[in-house]
Amino acid sequence: MKIAILSPIAWRTPPLKYGPWEQVASNIAEGLVAKGLDVTLFATGNSSTQGKLEFISETAYAEDDSIDSKVWECLHISNLMEQAKDFDLIHNNYDFLPLSYSRLIKTPMVTTIHGFSSPQIIPVYKKYNADNYYVSISNADRSPELEYIATVYNGIDPSGFTFNANPKDYLLFFGRIHPEKGTYEAIQIAKQTKRKLIISGLIQDAEYFKNVVKPHINNEDIVYVGNSGAKERNKLLGEACVLLHPISFNEPFGLSVVEAMLCGTPVIAFNKGSMSELIQHKKTGFLVETLEDAVVAVDSIDSINRWQCNRWAKVNFTQDQMVDGYLDVYSNILNRR
Repeated sequence: MKIAILSPIAWRTPPLKYGPWEQVASNIAEGLVAKGLDVTLFATGNSSTQGKLEFISETAYAEDDSIDSKVWECLHISNLMEQAKDFDLIHNNYDFLPLSYSRLIKTPMVTTIHGFSSPQIIPVYKKYNADNYYVSISNADRSPELEYIATVYNGIDPSGFTFNANPKDYLLFFGRIHPEKGTYEAIQIAKQTKRKLIISGLIQDAEYFKNVVKPHINNEDIVYVGNSGAKERNKLLGEACVLLHPISFNEPFGLSVVEAMLCGTPVIAFNKGSMSELIQHKKTGFLVETLEDAVVAVDSIDSINRWQCNRWAKVNFTQDQMVDGYLDVYSNILNRR
């Protein structure tokens, strides 16, 4: 079976730091290669894969200001579509734009919907629903207007994360610095529990960081350590006593939630979106409704068994399980054809 994996080009694949869609696309590609499949990854030229690499753009547009994102994403996607006949199946991880090619090619295409940036993009998914196969990354992130072939949870390579049975006493916020991710709420939880908070993540909303987050950073009890890479991420997640995830939106999936649990670190999250699918309440963390509930949960965090967090993540959210799920999807699609 010859599979083409289409990754975004906002960041390299896999990303050095931030880049969740690129990370998942990489995990899929490398997992398929490990199982002996013929895989071609369409990504940036500075990407890395054990399969074959096809690229148009040497680097990512978020890493190079001279690259026009719209121009190069069109060149990137068309590069794959013009080679579509060479593959048995295309796995699209690049949102809705590739769907517009799907009636022009004969190769079946499965699209992992990594979330809806806006309800305004749903008409594209609806138009091409009959000609394509959609996979959701959580049951919570399904649109009632669309039909899906499966839900396949994002999977992580556990070898990149180290279990830590003896954490330090700090709280951790790990994610985009953006209002919907709840950086300010994490600061308030830390202040009310009188705990140290370490913040790590890409500053996605500069004004929010400047006006709402930065005034609280003092490098003592509220510390910002920048946008961490893989090595720093493993250490931060493993040594934290808890990951705070006070989101204000219906998050399709939370990679950092699973990564924390692989390290044995429980998660306190606002109960929105996919969180109830990722976290076992009172077993691998706490699902809360309010800031006050989160404060109470921090004081109860020692009741969570860190081994249970690790086991739960390994049973449900590994790269191997994700790849097996997609292989079932591929077989289903090809059998229908």
